[in-house]
Amino acid sequence: MAIFALLSTILPIVIIIFVIVYAVKNKEMGDEAVIRHLYTYLVLFATLMMVIGGGISIFMAAADLVSPPGYYQNFEDFKQVYHDQKVPTEESKSLTDAEIRDRYDQMIKDDKNRTRENAKNQIIKSLGFIVIPLPIFLYFNNMRKRQSDI
Repeated sequence: MAIFALLSTILPIVIIIFVIVYAVKNKEMGDEAVIRHLYTYLVLFATLMMVIGGGISIFMAAADLVSPPGYYQNFEDFKQVYHDQKVPTEESKSLTDAEIRDRYDQMIKDDKNRTRENAKNQIIKSLGFIVIPLPIFLYFNNMRKRQSDI
């Protein structure tokens, strides 16, 4: 979280410095050409950042899919919840330790399955951050190459 805050403050400053240096360096090209080049580079930068962010997000979701994080409530805490309910039901009073253990194991399996389903969903969403901006990046990269040939 702190990294994103740092990047959101430093990144615009770096971009502004880049724009100023680029404009001064290429002053002889003319204002319209400089603006066109700057626009091309800014689009390339933005789409590249989106593709990189999508790739990172896919990697993190794939890690959750392969190895979901563990469940943090231990069996003793789970058992205590069943025995210390504010309004005890007959069912919770009559459960044996083996039945409570079965419910605990089922809860752990359900949690892992939920985490895996969320990871699959995140992978699909993150693919959008690669599939959508990548063609735009490739188009503008070709445009940049054509501009530099002129």
